[in-house]
Amino acid sequence: MNPDLDAWFEREILMHEPALMRFLHRHWRDHDEVADLRQDVYVRVYDAAARSRPASPKSFLFTVARNLLADRVRRQHVVSITVMGDLDELNVLVDELDPSRFAGSRERLRRLAEVIDQLPARCREVVWLRRVEDLPQKEIARRLGISEKTVEKHIAKGSRLLAARLNAPVPAATTDRGAAVNSLSSDRTT
Repeated sequence: MNPDLDAWFEREILMHEPALMRFLHRHWRDHDEVADLRQDVYVRVYDAAARSRPASPKSFLFTVARNLLADRVRRQHVVSITVMGDLDELNVLVDELDPSRFAGSRERLRRLAEVIDQLPARCREVVWLRRVEDLPQKEIARRLGISEKTVEKHIAKGSRLLAARLNAPVPAATTDRGAAVNSLSSDRTT
């Protein structure tokens, strides 16, 4: 144990426990697990701070909490292959992606690429590094020669713009491929 790290942890992290607990209760449906989640967050924060203290402890705490919840959700959706046993015995047909779902996915991906391309250059670069390449804010700031606060602002701005533009009504088919997708999706709804 490191007394300096312990003092920092108590001063900078534990003071946010009530807000952390509210956050975890609000975002995790099984309230019996919240105390365990809190401990897992604390372990991750403590271990990371032992290597390098975060510049913004509160932001770091809630980022770790959000990432932990995301990890747990992903793990819940993964089925262990050992639990399934011998897959040949199941005799289950493969769920193939039907053409309309494939076309719709491709269209959504194309639309996302268009919207990302519309972001201001620096904002687009920061959003790409954070959301696609999954780099930490500190690394992005170092790479681009900007402050972490500026990185946070670009991520927030980019997220708002992406959400607004992706939720905006899509103009009538601008490409032949878009017309085919719009036709497919309207056929499915009628």
